[in-house]
Amino acid sequence: MFSSPLSRLLPAIRLYLLGLRVLLVQLFSRPLKLPVMPRQDGMVAIVTGGGRGIGYEVVRHMARLGAHVIIGGRDEQEGLAAVRRIREQYKEAKVEFKTLDLASVRSVRQFAQSFKQRDLPLNILVNNAGVMLVPEGRTEDGYEHHFGVNYLGHFLLTWLLLDTLKDSGKSGHISRVVNVSSSAHGVGEININDLNSCQSYSAHAAYCQSKLAQLLFSSHLHQEMQRGGFPVSSCAADPGMVDTALYRHLWTPLRLAQCVIARLLFRTPAEGAATVLLAALSPASEGNCGGGYWADGHREMTTPPTFDPQLQLSLWEVSLQFLGLQ
Repeated sequence: MFSSPLSRLLPAIRLYLLGLRVLLVQLFSRPLKLPVMPRQDGMVAIVTGGGRGIGYEVVRHMARLGAHVIIGGRDEQEGLAAVRRIREQYKEAKVEFKTLDLASVRSVRQFAQSFKQRDLPLNILVNNAGVMLVPEGRTEDGYEHHFGVNYLGHFLLTWLLLDTLKDSGKSGHISRVVNVSSSAHGVGEININDLNSCQSYSAHAAYCQSKLAQLLFSSHLHQEMQRGGFPVSSCAADPGMVDTALYRHLWTPLRLAQCVIARLLFRTPAEGAATVLLAALSPASEGNCGGGYWADGHREMTTPPTFDPQLQLSLWEVSLQFLGLQ
């Protein structure tokens, strides 16, 4: 695949400048302190990528509050280890691991079907798993890796579980879909005719595009639920720059620098999880978190493309076509 040096360089420059700005903001601001959350007894949650990092902290906190939490992840050994650690810390924790590979449409369908066969409610879906700056490659179904994992896999998972989310929501305690996002969406661009980055490839551009797509989906989903009168809300939550394994594909010199800087300026996974948990659990955001972009515990404005109804609809329709959905 031909890709000019300039087409690869500009997205990288934009992303790193944005990262520098985020770090400066984090330097001069305190991480969100999560307020006391209500008990979640009887609630069922699914957290993708909950075996480590931010996802693990989200699962751990929900389990501590009494929720039945299902970790959906690709790495069985990592997921089962996370379950053991949480159960050792909280003896009564209801937490389990189920295999879910977001890079495989087949795996996503199997996960959703297996869950629905259990006839459990689904009160919270946290679309947390993600990849960043991975080498150029394709998913099992031929989609560009960032687009396939960060966006399309979660789109399909949410779609397949939407009826359960609708049935589980009720007045005073609606079901919630929380998409773990990134400020990188602000420098992302959506090319509806080239979502798979076939014409040119930049890992930086592909990552930013996937995060913008995720935000467009989150907003459109919430609007669809409101128009239909369904007790489901959808929002995006930005945890900030957090010290996790997400950065392992950085160019080696930058990776070495990141290891040093992370200790000083990056948030811990527990601090990054706070905004996600606030969006998922807080009574104060009941019915108000949907369609929004939340960072540091409050709603923030996003870039103009996020509010483009035609772009939202076009992406939604193309995604349905890709996945053979109606």
